[in-house]
Amino acid sequence: MTVNRRTALGLAAMATVPVRGLGPQVAPPDPAEVIRLWPGAAPGGERVTVTPQVTERSNNPAFHDRFARYTTDPILTVLRPDRPNGASLLLIPGGGYRWAVVDKEGLDCARVFAAAGVTCFVLRYRLPGDGWAAGPDAPLQDAQRALRLVRAQATARGLDPARVAVLGASAGGHLAGMLTARADITYAAVDEADAVSHRPDLSILLYPVATMADPHVHAGSRRELLGEAPTPEAIARYSLERMSWTGSAPTFLLHAMDDASVPVENSLELLSALRAAAVPCEAHLFQEGGHGFGIRLIAGRPAAAWPQLALTWAARHGWITQT
Repeated sequence: MTVNRRTALGLAAMATVPVRGLGPQVAPPDPAEVIRLWPGAAPGGERVTVTPQVTERSNNPAFHDRFARYTTDPILTVLRPDRPNGASLLLIPGGGYRWAVVDKEGLDCARVFAAAGVTCFVLRYRLPGDGWAAGPDAPLQDAQRALRLVRAQATARGLDPARVAVLGASAGGHLAGMLTARADITYAAVDEADAVSHRPDLSILLYPVATMADPHVHAGSRRELLGEAPTPEAIARYSLERMSWTGSAPTFLLHAMDDASVPVENSLELLSALRAAAVPCEAHLFQEGGHGFGIRLIAGRPAAAWPQLALTWAARHGWITQT
């Protein structure tokens, strides 16, 4: 699908319209295609005893609002567009590293990009506080493995392995940022998919948790990732604005200036680091919007333009074609 400005303006609305039947409106069905990340057990789980849970917060049948906790078998949920354009998008929802959102920053956003022809893969990742041997790198292990799987399988799926992007929101934005910036591999190779690059060709970060340092840190994310009293070395290692971004993929930032959970300074400090590293980047700051708005919670407000802004920017970098 070739996206032009006129059609793209309606993508968010199209993608979030509930399915209409004879009775009340109901949420769109979940995609049937699911990919397990690891061919066996996820690495470093010898001391993990948690039981996976998915909790529904919505009491409205028109939409889901779920979050996953205690994930032990991370997965990719695949949304295939009717007319794929060859681009792939790995979506990493937020949840403060305490849980991983399923719908708001996952499937809801994926439906918007799938409507533009992008094949979407929503990641349900492991959490750092569940006893994994890798600790704070357990989610990054899943993100690196997920990106590699998407890229390794791209040609067989009729997709372009050189057009694999990542979209991360909130703490998922922190995870997507680490995936973009960090060159080190956090797990031992398990199969041929691990021979390809784990780094994205394009990065879209929505209201990202960036810094682990006071005064602008999202304290909950830092606590879940690094513990109650992290060392200065750990804070520096896991702060996006302190990482080496040289040679990283073009990066798009979006933030609301009235975000009371993750201060806008997270994006501003990261933007400075991107510019210092000469990374092609673009940032959009909205006066209002709060935190965690995804798609549905920003409908009818100025920030609802963000998917089109991201698509237009991505087209300038050759990820998709627009007219």
